[in-house]
Amino acid sequence: MSIKNIRLEVMQFLEKNVDSFVDQYLIPVEKIWQPTDFLPNSQSDTFFDEVIELREIAKELPYDFWVTLVGDTITEEALPTYESWLMDVEGIDNVERNGWSKWIRQWTSEENRHGDLLNKYLYLSGRVNMREVEMTTQHLISDGFDIGTGRDPYKNFVYTSFQELATYVSHNRVAQMAKKYGDNKLSKMCKMIAGDEMRHHHAYSEFVNRIFQIDPSEMMLAFQYMMKAKIVMPAHFLRESGEKISSAFEQFSDSAQRIGVYTAADYVDIMQKLIEKWEIDKIGGLTDEAEKARDYLMKLPARMARISERLVIPQESHIFKWVEPALVR
Repeated sequence: MSIKNIRLEVMQFLEKNVDSFVDQYLIPVEKIWQPTDFLPNSQSDTFFDEVIELREIAKELPYDFWVTLVGDTITEEALPTYESWLMDVEGIDNVERNGWSKWIRQWTSEENRHGDLLNKYLYLSGRVNMREVEMTTQHLISDGFDIGTGRDPYKNFVYTSFQELATYVSHNRVAQMAKKYGDNKLSKMCKMIAGDEMRHHHAYSEFVNRIFQIDPSEMMLAFQYMMKAKIVMPAHFLRESGEKISSAFEQFSDSAQRIGVYTAADYVDIMQKLIEKWEIDKIGGLTDEAEKARDYLMKLPARMARISERLVIPQESHIFKWVEPALVR
């Protein structure tokens, strides 16, 4: 039997448990928070006073913070790309509406609230050029992205396990920084988003854990492949208006690293956390090739940590079209 067919059989076997995954890791629509729970109430007579207060507090947030928040928002807003990519993964049948497609749709519906909330906050804050933000978002969706996983569910679930934890780290740090600068409402917004991301991380990492129990050698090789190739962030293909090829992602990453929202050390830490979560050192029944992959993975965090320590981050902020320096301090 081909590797592709084995993967399909594994996905079909795990599909029997999708309803339990939905119940355990996702929250019913009527019970979960919605963006309007954290924003000025447009139906209230105090709406304009609430907006004025939001805008005044927002003036205290520094330039790199705004760049990072805009980049996070654009990443969340590019959700159509992520749903269409996951719907094309082997074993997730978009046409037949099977269990896996149910998971993806309900996961997407939770993720959709993140971009809605952050976009409205940015709009009300008056600190950013929303038209430039909107154009970058449209470019990111229309350009699409290739994260090097193909239709392989094993590789894609490694990616989502990593990516959901990375977005948790980023949103959680933004929440901490917002609180430090006195924006308690923005802090709570980002904290709630971070909580969703952590739940989603637990789900996708459990999918990988189940696959390790059924097909350990191929799952190990898929994990090694993704770590060798390095995880390409969804925002990797960011570009500002008027540009065909952009270094916007590198400059956005520099801003995030300068203020400590998401750093090279965090990348290494997430890798180590996945190795520990999946108990890579204890998995048995591996082929010789998979054993070599395990050895590679166990040594990789230390190697990557040494490399990350040598990185030099530019101290001068790139001026983005999204955030005009005159509007922030």
